[in-house]
Amino acid sequence: MQSYADNDYPTDHKPDWKVISGLWPYLAEFRGRVVLALALLVLAKLATVATPVALKYIVDYLDQNRGADMLLWIPLVLVVGYGSLRFGATLFSELRDAVFARVAERAMRRVSLRIFEHLHQRELGFHLDRKTGGLARDIERGTNGISFLLRFTLFNIVPTILEILLVAGILLVVFNVGYVLAILVAVVVYVVFSIRITEWRTKFVREANARDNQSNSRAIDSLLNYETVKYFNNERYEAQLYDQNLDDWEQARLKNRLSLATLNAGQALIIGVAMIVIMAMAVGEVASGEITLGDFTMINAYLLQLFIPLNALGFVYREIRQALVNVERLFKLLGDEPAIQDAAGATELVVASAEVQFDHIHFAYRPDRPILQDVNFSIPAGHTVAVVGASGAGKSTLARLLFRFYDVDQGSIRIDGQDIRQVTQASLRSVIGVVPQDTVLFNDTLYRNLAYGNPAASEEQVHRAARMAHLEDFIHSLPDGYATKVGERGLKLSGGEKQRVAIARVILKNPPLLILDEATSSLDSLSEQAILGALKEVSQQRTTLVIAHRLSTIRDANTILVMDGGRIVESGSHNELLAAGGHYAHLWEQQHRSEDNSQLSQ
Repeated sequence: MQSYADNDYPTDHKPDWKVISGLWPYLAEFRGRVVLALALLVLAKLATVATPVALKYIVDYLDQNRGADMLLWIPLVLVVGYGSLRFGATLFSELRDAVFARVAERAMRRVSLRIFEHLHQRELGFHLDRKTGGLARDIERGTNGISFLLRFTLFNIVPTILEILLVAGILLVVFNVGYVLAILVAVVVYVVFSIRITEWRTKFVREANARDNQSNSRAIDSLLNYETVKYFNNERYEAQLYDQNLDDWEQARLKNRLSLATLNAGQALIIGVAMIVIMAMAVGEVASGEITLGDFTMINAYLLQLFIPLNALGFVYREIRQALVNVERLFKLLGDEPAIQDAAGATELVVASAEVQFDHIHFAYRPDRPILQDVNFSIPAGHTVAVVGASGAGKSTLARLLFRFYDVDQGSIRIDGQDIRQVTQASLRSVIGVVPQDTVLFNDTLYRNLAYGNPAASEEQVHRAARMAHLEDFIHSLPDGYATKVGERGLKLSGGEKQRVAIARVILKNPPLLILDEATSSLDSLSEQAILGALKEVSQQRTTLVIAHRLSTIRDANTILVMDGGRIVESGSHNELLAAGGHYAHLWEQQHRSEDNSQLSQ
């Protein structure tokens, strides 16, 4: 199975410009706002382009009437007009951003929700292979990239092109074609240079992002395994690994910075040469009397006005390229279909008695490594069936298949005669309660973790579930009671306490079908007895599949299945299997001998 990390783009990957078309649905949701924002954009550019014209008339009037009696109100009106145009350009730009803000923020919200829901729909294999830190960075960069593309494609590239055309038109009409040609040559050289250098340096940007993902993933993985690091006294080792990743990131960032300096220096040189050429042309025409001092001022203003956004255009193009890659990654992640999906026309699972049938099941996580081979058994309604066997025999796989984390390769699993592949996943999982071997809690209060089994449950129902799980005495002993924070992954609680939380959750969910996946394997004998008592209460009147490691915990099961090499090799009650003297009897003898030796050593 290919992991998410294996899908990282190579550093020479070319972004797909078609990604921009995928942003249309986010614009279409607010058509009115987009149209209004574009109208304000045009008004802002018209005001910007008209500003140098007002400046020209001010300079010409003052120059032509120097030393003579002049009407003071005329330059004052022109100055007011000049200031009003500058203010209007800024005002319309700010109004444009304010109008468009809802579009960009809603797009980020929509995509963030889509990716969150999509990740919860992905199969278990994806989440076992993923690197959480790198995935989180890709999601963050992708959602920010969408906002960037929406804003800057519409509000930087489009207005800059519009401004170049307006300025070129004015210079062509008012002056001569030489200025237009000089500007167009400068713009073409600038754009070609920016694109070529940006293409060259994009690999450095992507390499820096990849190293950033790598270091972030390592840091999160290390912190999530804090206790393991402490157990082996490996703080220094972890720091060295993290520093190696940071060193790779530092080198990649350095290449990125140097290549950026090359780009900026080249762009500045092109703009500088263009300014010199065009201003020299203007100086010559002023000296010969072909144009006025006001015309010279207007040309200078237009050049400054034109090359400032053009200079930003290089940055925007570079960032748009990177945003395209980030958004492409995000869309690719969204485009990867979950391996487990509802069948076309899937119906709601209807449970009457909760009888389960495993019908000649074959399954493998990988084609070259079969796990289950022709597994065939049933769990009658209200009965408890336990599955035992050596590690790797396929016991926990049965629970994963029943919960439909994976689909069987051959055969079928039925609940009350309904193939679980033909019903909706939501309806299937709503009728199954799971007490896992390792209960992972949210970094929240104890109350919220308990209520997670049924978020709509009342406070009284939550307290009742805690009592049934024999957890209430422990909760009352805590200074903050139900408001106690359990820490990340529930690290502040013991194994037995977390298992009781899991049991309380199942009580709140109140499912007709129960899976106990080695729910007591990591507990001490005292905790195990307490948990077993709670589990026995919960499993009454429920169809229960028990995946067991300790045989002493499933003596009362209606049927015990013994697995070996992915097959069921024995079945029967505890006493029947002991009397048969086969695999189960051998396992029972081994465990008792091990427990006796453990007691003697104490």
